[in-house]
This record gives sequence, structure tokens and C-alpha cells, in this order.
Amino acid sequence: MDGIRIQELDTEHGRLQFKVSDNNVMLTGCRGKDITLTVPEQIAGKKVTVIGKKAFLGVKTLQELVLPGGIAAIEDWAFAACRNLEKLTLPRKKLAIGQGILKDCEKLQMIAVCTEAETAEEDAQQKKAWQEDVSYLLAAVMGKLDAFYLFDTLAAGSREWFAKWDTRMMDLMEREDAEGFSKMLLCGEEDYGSKENNLEYYIEQKRRSKVRLSMLRLMHDAMLQEDVRGRLLSYLQAHKKGEASEETWRVVLEEHGDDRRYYQFLLDHGCITGENFDAVLTDLGAQHTEMKAFLMNQRALQENTKDVFAALAL
Repeated sequence: MDGIRIQELDTEHGRLQFKVSDNNVMLTGCRGKDITLTVPEQIAGKKVTVIGKKAFLGVKTLQELVLPGGIAAIEDWAFAACRNLEKLTLPRKKLAIGQGILKDCEKLQMIAVCTEAETAEEDAQQKKAWQEDVSYLLAAVMGKLDAFYLFDTLAAGSREWFAKWDTRMMDLMEREDAEGFSKMLLCGEEDYGSKENNLEYYIEQKRRSKVRLSMLRLMHDAMLQEDVRGRLLSYLQAHKKGEASEETWRVVLEEHGDDRRYYQFLLDHGCITGENFDAVLTDLGAQHTEMKAFLMNQRALQENTKDVFAALAL
């Protein structure tokens, strides 16, 4: 490439490919079966500053990647199609970002940067929770939000960044579910006769997208305004089990089958209630016995608590 020899550096389970120019290092490829990988600050005595075009394209095993503080640019499709990548750590600085760097990274949940909580309290646990919220919300920028302008590791976590994030979120939440369907058909974006060409299916997917977005923001609620919180909560409750549309429940059951956090979330936010409890258990069936036991135990605890308060009242 450009007359510069490609060199290789061994990792624990593979190799990084790189080239050196102008006393800097550009990563050009990654091979092997690393699950977690931390890119060194320097290679061959030179600072690593660029992740080259398609450098990590389609690395199937990679789940967590940490980039060094000297990184200044990430070129086109650098991490595209890393379908098992869950967490990416980036330096807190202005970066030159190419197009599609995280395209088809379907499992990406967190983009971690060092951020400071906007609070006077020096509480380590609170700071950690704040940083986790920022990481989850930053990862959603180019997926759930489709808002490249919010992919800013320097601004992420600021009051202004949260405000812009929530503005974009509510813009998506308030759009009609059928919006874009006719345009999609006219542009021929889907194969004729496929289920994607069905309006009912299209609306269902739009609702699921809104459910995922609402749950994400409520689970990571740093700087969330109370009126926005209320609107997100109302949306989830309007699509819980037993409503005309049950997409809140379907998303949890089909996408988070045995993840207790999501069932606790539904309990805490009025999406599993006495009215739909039995129907929820029926849907869980024989496949999710652990979650059935968890919900039944939670109901027993609630009933016992009510009995205690009733006794105190007497």
C-alpha cells in the first residue's frame, strides 16, 4: 500500500497488521480469534494514531476492543460487520470519523469514554453509573438514533449532548408508525412480496424500535427530564401485554428471553401488572421457567408486603 511495507504484531490469539509513516502507525488489518483486544499506545516505537479503512472489517470473534489515547482518526468501515462486538472504548477527544465505521455491529451496546458526571457529589458509584449511561447512549447514536452528528466523544456526557440526544429521540418517538412505508415501496427498497412490504409488519417493527429506544433511555436515565420520562413510560405501558399492540412485551420476551433485568424493569414500570400477570406466565411457557419462577416470587413478595402493611393498619 502506497509503497509502504505492511508489518505484523502478534496479539494473544492473532495478529495486527500495520504500516509506519511519518513516525506514526496506522492499523490496516486484524486477523485471528481475539475476543478482547487492547491496541497498544505504540508499535515499533511509534504512536498508533489511525485505524485504517476496513482494518477490523468482519472480525467475528471480537467482543471488546480498546483503542489507545493517541488515536486521531478512524477511517471508513473500520469496525463494520464485527457482529459480536459489544463494547468499544475510545479516547475522550475530537476524532476524525469515517463513514460506516460501526455498520452491521448488531450487538454493540457500549462505547466507553472517560466522562465526568455533572454533579457536585464525589460519589464513585454515581460517577460509574453516569459513565455507563453515557456509554450505552453513545453506542445507540448511529444505530437506534441514526444521528451521526451526536457521535462526539468529546461532547458526550455534557448537558447539551443529553439535550440533543433526547430531542432526536422524541422526534423519532413522535413520528407516525406508517411514516416512510409508501416511500420505501416506491423506491423498491424491499423485495416484492416480502413481509417487509406488508404495512402491518412495517408498523409492528416501527413500534418495536420505539419500545427499544424508550427502554434504553429509561434504563440509562442520566439527565432525563421528567416530562420526557413520563412520555416514554406512557408509550411502554400502552403496548404492554393485554393491550391492542403488545410490542413492549414482545420485545422483552423475544429479544431478552431470560435476562432478569428486563422483567424487573417491566415490573417496576407498570408493564407487568395483576391484570396481565397470568397471560405473561402463559406466554413464557416451558421455555423460560426461570423467569416464571422469578415473576411468581416477586408477586409473592408483593403480596406479603401488602399483608404486613394491612396488619400495621389494624
